[in-house]
Amino acid sequence: MAAKTPRRGIRRVPQPLKAKRLVVTSGEPAGIGPDLALAAALADWPCELVFTGDPTLFAARAAALGLRLTPAEWRPGGPPAPHRAGTLPVLSVPLARPAVPGRPDPANARPVLAQIDAAVDGCRDGRFSAMVTGPLQKSAIADAGIPFTGHTGYLAARTGAAHPVMLLVAGALRVALATIHLPLAAVPAAITAASLARTLDVLHASLLGAFGIREPRILVCGLNPHAGESGHLGSEEIEVIAPVTAAARARGVAATGPVPADTAFTPASLAGCDAVLAMYHDQGLPVIKHAGFGRTVNVTLGLPILRTSVDHGTALELAATGRADPGSLFEAIRLALQLGSA
Repeated sequence: MAAKTPRRGIRRVPQPLKAKRLVVTSGEPAGIGPDLALAAALADWPCELVFTGDPTLFAARAAALGLRLTPAEWRPGGPPAPHRAGTLPVLSVPLARPAVPGRPDPANARPVLAQIDAAVDGCRDGRFSAMVTGPLQKSAIADAGIPFTGHTGYLAARTGAAHPVMLLVAGALRVALATIHLPLAAVPAAITAASLARTLDVLHASLLGAFGIREPRILVCGLNPHAGESGHLGSEEIEVIAPVTAAARARGVAATGPVPADTAFTPASLAGCDAVLAMYHDQGLPVIKHAGFGRTVNVTLGLPILRTSVDHGTALELAATGRADPGSLFEAIRLALQLGSA
């Protein structure tokens, strides 16, 4: 899937003279999200970074990690300026109770979601060019009595997006998902002609627009082993996936498939496409995480704002230990900058 000519992939354009301003949510306060935010604050960036969270938590976590970082309240005003290492501008969202590393507290669920709300509002009103999200602890939010299946659905509801699509990016490898966080038994019924067609359209439009690919090519996986083996191993390919893919081609989307998922990710297959559309979460994510764990980025397509995220969870056992790897967050910031400039 890697681009062999300059026309494919993200267009390389000169860095704008005016820096961009990104908002970084620190996520679950008992996890590694605050640690990752502090690591980002310790580096220079060609954009302005604003971190959402509780200033008291940031100060406590910096002290626990032996970092010389002091939170400073961020206030809007003035043009964006590149981030300088050692500064920590915070859009304050106080916690309900002090966070204990490794121990999520449902009492802090609403403040955690308020971080996301503040970031979304800032993106929608133009204060921020994009939002970069740290990991959330879904169980802590659910334990607070708040229905929550993840960032993707929450952001879609918050922004009124009709059909969000999850895309994972690791360098030149891009894997989108037709369904997201569903029990495996529920996947076949969720792959409808209407939903799959909309997913292909959103993916195609995003590859054209945000990624700047002139003629994006999409490889569509089958659902069943061997893409159904002509109906002997399942009928979803014949009844849904193949007709939808053919209809997409008729309206100008360069989609190929359904192809067997066990060969879709071979070098020869990837060389002929710009993104792979997997039918369910664990059909696509194990491949991309094997290829790029620690540098993979989650991008939500179909939103009216730009959002990138880390590819991992809260790693509660690593919180405040100094062992958290900030690589995925750094890649998420870099990709947000690239997509914002494409």
